[in-house]
Amino acid sequence: MTIREKTEAREAQYLSRFACRAAASRGREREEPPCGTRTAFQRDRDRIIHCKAFRRLQGKTQVYIAPEGDHYTTRLTHTLTVAQVARTIARALDLNEDLTEAIALGHDLGHTPFGHIGERSLDQLMPEGFRHNEQSRRVVERVENGGEGLNLTWEVRDGIECHSGPRLPATLEGECVRRADRIAYLNHDLADALRSGVLRDFDVPADCLRVLGRTHSERINTMICDVVRESEGQPHLRMSDAVQAATDGLREFMFEKVYRSEWRAAEEARCDHVARALFGYFADHPSELPEDYLIISYREGSLRGVCDFLSGMTDRYAIRLFQQLFVPTGYPVSPQGI
Repeated sequence: MTIREKTEAREAQYLSRFACRAAASRGREREEPPCGTRTAFQRDRDRIIHCKAFRRLQGKTQVYIAPEGDHYTTRLTHTLTVAQVARTIARALDLNEDLTEAIALGHDLGHTPFGHIGERSLDQLMPEGFRHNEQSRRVVERVENGGEGLNLTWEVRDGIECHSGPRLPATLEGECVRRADRIAYLNHDLADALRSGVLRDFDVPADCLRVLGRTHSERINTMICDVVRESEGQPHLRMSDAVQAATDGLREFMFEKVYRSEWRAAEEARCDHVARALFGYFADHPSELPEDYLIISYREGSLRGVCDFLSGMTDRYAIRLFQQLFVPTGYPVSPQGI
């Protein structure tokens, strides 16, 4: 037996009857010979980690635009937190950790610069709209690897797309990521808001804290343990009524006081202006797109190429490119003119 086959045999013996086993995957868009050492889901995880879109996550906003502080959450640290939380849930429920990790690491690859501000701008600019979960799937299917995509398994692509939106993932591993995404962003965004002074400890609803806990670690532990306890032996993941209500209450509070608060309005307007200006420029000058995106524009239309290019940018790259295109640099003064 190969190492991969031994791993698949252990999955068949030890994983929950609700788990998705690598040997039973629905496969890839393009058939490939199996690896001797890694299962299909392990290969998917590795491909995601090594792709360019994953590396760019370190320069993309979670909540705070291009933050200068060292400890604010970026899209990359968010992704790693989601992977940790999701794997903890998957392990406790005897689900497939490799599939769970692959979905988690890829779930935000299509997120825009400036966080959900950039997503909203592209949603208004693209005729068919824009949703980051769908773009994340598009990145691994059509954008990466010179337009060839990463050729991931069906289960990973489904989990990436369905980590948000109306449709549940087809696997429990995908549901782990969907749950972990909310657990992660609610808690680290709250920590960032407290660190920045946008919120103070006494602002956080006391009824939510009584159920979830008063510290960052207590809240995460409460949510994870509740999901595991309520979901053991079940075909879908769930929370208890009390913890779900407290989690929903905390989410509503965060939307009111952080995500949609007036302190963000001026910054959001500036980010929207940058996104729209860049989109308009490259829509008018598609020949100036980088080669990979120029090929996409030939295949699928110029707006599609522009959207893929813009959504892949980091915050700082988008700001720098805007400055290069639209901000005068000034004419250099000669020594004789001083």
